[in-house]
Amino acid sequence: MPANARNRESLLAGGVALYGLLVSAFLYQEVGSGEIVRYQAAWLPMQGVDFVLRMDGLAWLFVMLVLGVGLLVVLYARYYMSPEDPVPRFFAFLLAFMGSMLGVVLSGNLIQLVVFWELTSLTSFLLIGYWHHRIDARRGARMAFTVTAAGGLCLLCGVLILGHIVGSYDMDIVLAAGDKIRAHHWYVAALVLVALGALTKSAQFPFHFWLPHAMAAPTPVSSYLHSATMVKAGVFLLIRFWPALSGTEEWTWLIAGAGVCTLLIGSFIAIFQHDLKGLLAYSTISHLGLITVLLGIGSPLGVVAAIFHTLNHAIFKASLFMAAGIIDHETGTRDMRVLRGLRHAIPITATLAIVASASMAGVPLLNGFLSKEMFFAETLHVGGTENWWMSYAAVAMGIFSVAYSLRFISVFFGQLPKDLPKTPHEPPRWMRFPVELLVLLCLIVGIAPGLSVKPFLGSAVVSVLGTQTPEYDLGMWHGFNLPLLMSFIALAGGIVFYIILRRYFYLASRENVPILHRLSGAQAYESTMLRISASAALLVKWLGTRRLQPQLFLMMVAMIGVPLLMVRPLPVLNAASFANVDPLFALMWVIGCVCALAGAWQAKYHRLAALILVGGTGVVVSMTFLWLSAPDLALTQMMVETVTAVLILLGLRWLPRRLVPRELNMQIPRTVWLRRSRDLVLAIIGGVSIAAVSYAVLTHPQPASIGDFFLLRALSEGGGSNVVNVLLVDFRGFDTMGEITVLAIVALTVYALLRRFRPAPESMAPPEQQISNIDLAARQTPAEQVEVGYLMVPGVYLRFLLPFMAMIVVYFFMRGHNLPGGGFVAGLIFAVAIIVQYMLAGTTWVETHLHLRPLRWLSFGLVTACLTGLGAFLLGYPFLTSHTAHLHLPVLGEVHVPSAFFFDLGVFVVVVGATMLILVALAHQSIRSRRPQQGSTAEASTTNKRGIV
Repeated sequence: MPANARNRESLLAGGVALYGLLVSAFLYQEVGSGEIVRYQAAWLPMQGVDFVLRMDGLAWLFVMLVLGVGLLVVLYARYYMSPEDPVPRFFAFLLAFMGSMLGVVLSGNLIQLVVFWELTSLTSFLLIGYWHHRIDARRGARMAFTVTAAGGLCLLCGVLILGHIVGSYDMDIVLAAGDKIRAHHWYVAALVLVALGALTKSAQFPFHFWLPHAMAAPTPVSSYLHSATMVKAGVFLLIRFWPALSGTEEWTWLIAGAGVCTLLIGSFIAIFQHDLKGLLAYSTISHLGLITVLLGIGSPLGVVAAIFHTLNHAIFKASLFMAAGIIDHETGTRDMRVLRGLRHAIPITATLAIVASASMAGVPLLNGFLSKEMFFAETLHVGGTENWWMSYAAVAMGIFSVAYSLRFISVFFGQLPKDLPKTPHEPPRWMRFPVELLVLLCLIVGIAPGLSVKPFLGSAVVSVLGTQTPEYDLGMWHGFNLPLLMSFIALAGGIVFYIILRRYFYLASRENVPILHRLSGAQAYESTMLRISASAALLVKWLGTRRLQPQLFLMMVAMIGVPLLMVRPLPVLNAASFANVDPLFALMWVIGCVCALAGAWQAKYHRLAALILVGGTGVVVSMTFLWLSAPDLALTQMMVETVTAVLILLGLRWLPRRLVPRELNMQIPRTVWLRRSRDLVLAIIGGVSIAAVSYAVLTHPQPASIGDFFLLRALSEGGGSNVVNVLLVDFRGFDTMGEITVLAIVALTVYALLRRFRPAPESMAPPEQQISNIDLAARQTPAEQVEVGYLMVPGVYLRFLLPFMAMIVVYFFMRGHNLPGGGFVAGLIFAVAIIVQYMLAGTTWVETHLHLRPLRWLSFGLVTACLTGLGAFLLGYPFLTSHTAHLHLPVLGEVHVPSAFFFDLGVFVVVVGATMLILVALAHQSIRSRRPQQGSTAEASTTNKRGIV
């Protein structure tokens, strides 16, 4: 799609979110009655881990938040994003993030939860760094990813411990084993690790510093991250594991302690922010701390209040961020020191933002008031009549929240400045609609909570607490009591505190946060990263080098020394017996070893000779496979040797010649001889060690082999008698799928690198092997060679030979499921046929007469292989499951057509496409090298018509 096609991308993204929202809404009938909707598929059956999607009341509530707010964010982003932005990339990242968050809340086992958890970190990194041309965006994305991904690693360790304690990774089993987990001696370790995962994701103290720096993301992203996704993932994790991990002093001190510190620090710092989004970011940190405190208290009513405030915070915070984005979009700035009097220019948006801010401050008749009053009640409950410190902290946080809410709405009052970057006006109608809907929900939930939200909240609470679900009342009026008094103290105190700060402490001109400005988490993070980088640089300086030999030396020393230190006692090798060794087989291996050693000796200064010798080693390996009754491997090895030898030879053509020292009148120093002698000794020791290990493994008594399993099931379950081919395209088809994918990636990488490659000037001239005073063709250009018919006879002969080679390819491909052959071998044979055409007919002639299009070959092969696997998956079988159809044809009779045939076809096409792509990239070097030497237009025309070698 075009880079600025905002309508189509937003419609697609909105359609996906709306469809998921409707499906989830229809599932409430089952979830609301207490049932758990499950979908289960085999994932890692050997480890007892399945892919499970599990929707209970809590998951349903979070799914509705993720999809509902996500739909509104998509609509808002349609008008917010600039036509110059790469909008398709934005909505792709947004949908990926949405899917990752849904995976977190719907995961039915612990390992799957961690996978989606880390995906949220990755996709949020892409969203925060969306404007990657900005330094602050790149810095904020790196900071968020580093902190949350590190927390994800801690979470992984934690869930592994939980799985070890319980004996299962299934979510239902783990949640039901709370007593067993709390009684285990690994409980504290599991609690700390899981808490680190949750606290880093929800930006709780001391990891709160990354969230304000994530404000470099576009405002739709900020609205989504702060309201319904990213930071709520940590809160969701604490709620989800509350039945299994809560109820201990360790839980209360760790979770509630972090929450109290966070809510006080976040709310206090928010007051002194000058950026609208910065103020909202720290307010989010504070409210997340409030939710964390409620969960850390450990009472069932605390869980009810935490879930309720999670919902309320998502509603008013999403609307506030969108309002801040509208202000920025319409005025060109978010600086509160400049903004004032906006109610005159954007009266509707101002009214909506004031109502949402009042909800954030806890004003009566709004949803924020209800959950904050429940918070005050729980702090009174946990402290009793003697310990009031939690209540004091709650009131202080309430005062601070009123103060920063007043700071936010102050931009709407006063005189409208005339020097704003833009002349403000109301945004488009549909850009403001999400804010209107969310503010309406603030009013509905605040005025009629029992009718609007209580059923949904109840199903979520029951799914967490079960039989521990307490009685609670969401009514607006509970009489005159201490929580109500605390609410009014917070409101009045916040107003007074804001007036004092504004009049006597010059709030608008303050650059630093009082007291806390010296405690910078971001600075500590940057210092830590700098120390890590410096340590890594020092380590590289000590142990690393750009030269390959020292690296290989260290690897060989480690490979030899570590086993000698770890294995005690050293195994004793049995004496070798040569009684049954065939002399011919031994002679063949001697030849192969000699070729390998000679190739290594010649590699530095005589690359062509080394390539030929290494090819000899490959031929010996092929003959070994054939000797040991493995014709499939022998045929494949021979074809691989043929193709790679030609491609490497074409690549070596463009490397400059190496000069031996005597040609440069150089004397090799004694230190070089000593180093080479040391390396030779080490190489011999390493080779002997590997040979000894191989001999010990081969002579060790073998347990029952899995070969019989495949031999017995190849025909009955795979539909073929060639076990090797059936193994590749059926039993281990997923491995083969990965291998051809890697092959395609490698081919594309080589092609991309060679397109930018330009040979050294000394490599442009014809090589010495082509220079001859006898052969006239050596002094001719390719065009002149074509005119005199150079290599015409073999060229024409091989052009006629191409159809016959294609028939051989078809023969080996069709027989591959029952006899030696298959898609890989057939692809290599066809690649050899194409290579021969290039070598004799010339690049231009081949590409003029044969429209190869290797990129299409690659894509067609991968798509064919994927569709084969998806076909089985759509029919209810595991991915790439093979089925055989028995067809009765008029002439041929009964024909067995396995579905693996189409997968093998994809393998064949990918192999051919990858080989052709690399061949084309190398062949075009010849065309580029000849361009400076073409002196006339006529010669160039002749070359284009007749081809070049």
